Amino acid sequence: MTVSGPRLAAPDVLRGLAIAGTFATNVWVFADPRGPGAVLAGFAGGWWLDGVLLAVSNGKFLALLTLLFGIGMELQYRSAVRRGLRWPGRYLARAGILFAEGLLHYLLVFEFDVLMGYAIASVPVAWLIGRSRTVRLAAAGLAGAFVLLVVGVLTLGMLTGAGDPAFPPYPSTWTGQVWLRLTQPLLFRIELVLIVPSAVVLFLAGSALLRAGLFDDGGARLRRTLVLVGVAGVLLNVLTSLGGPAWFAVERYLVAPLVAAGLLGLVPEVLSRLRGPAGPVRRGLTAIGRTAMTCYVGQNVLAAVLFHDWGFGLAGALAGISPQVRTVVVVAVWAGVMTVSAVAAARRLRSHDRGPLEALTHLAAAPRDLRRRAGRRPASRRDAR
Repeated sequence: MTVSGPRLAAPDVLRGLAIAGTFATNVWVFADPRGPGAVLAGFAGGWWLDGVLLAVSNGKFLALLTLLFGIGMELQYRSAVRRGLRWPGRYLARAGILFAEGLLHYLLVFEFDVLMGYAIASVPVAWLIGRSRTVRLAAAGLAGAFVLLVVGVLTLGMLTGAGDPAFPPYPSTWTGQVWLRLTQPLLFRIELVLIVPSAVVLFLAGSALLRAGLFDDGGARLRRTLVLVGVAGVLLNVLTSLGGPAWFAVERYLVAPLVAAGLLGLVPEVLSRLRGPAGPVRRGLTAIGRTAMTCYVGQNVLAAVLFHDWGFGLAGALAGISPQVRTVVVVAVWAGVMTVSAVAAARRLRSHDRGPLEALTHLAAAPRDLRRRAGRRPASRRDAR
């Protein structure tokens, strides 16, 4: 397996790919002047290519990011056991910090934050990850059954015309948007009912896949099996896309994880066969993957500034042009933001081990005496390492 220093290359590249794909979904939400209601209603006046691009990104990369979060939890659990530390111990403090960061991200930036859901789901998983295989399978089965039930109810409602949520008019000012998010938590945070249990399933799946040797030299058979699962997911995705908006929840919460599993198997296999130095795309994805939280939040901040009326107002400007030109502009914004993210992340990692938000979380979750010592250190490039 390809190794970058002491780190496996595949998880960082996969995480960077997941962040890029997640923003490929979010950018369409920002680009519609109707606001978050567009995620179910479809891009106003859009054309067929918009639907294809959304179908490619919808939920797949978020599911991949969720699987990787579970892999990260497994690594942290192993580290705690190896060092003789109590588990989950201080991980629960880390989950609380992640929830606070997600809450701020939701209130100040973006209605469809996932960090809050990850924080909530990580608490039971932190307890489950050290239990027996039977307990973990039972918990995943219960959470998965709940997801199936809710998705089934939502899909039935959409098919009968009773499942379309009523979104209020989207404010044009930043303060108005913050107030809307603050006063409409049930409307904008109802997705946590699905995010949390599905994250429990995928966190545990990521942990199990790492234990099964996903990134080991002997894990080729497992990776090939995951690729076949992904192929099946792609075929099902074609069917749900042809079925129309009523199958949105099935595509996002049931089909997308299958495609994500395929990517989880495919990318390490591809990387293991590459020879020579990494190219700019791979280096950029690696840098983004190592600063994933910072890039996730930062990309949404940039998109909000570019598209909302209180910023550059690009969403309103795009509403008056042809769908073809609008699609080109949205894709160009996505590519531009991803390029900025990659360059900024690479520059940051030249002198730091973590991105800004990752460093803040690490410092806040550290023991008090460690924080006190860190506060007394002189600021220098060497210390930052």
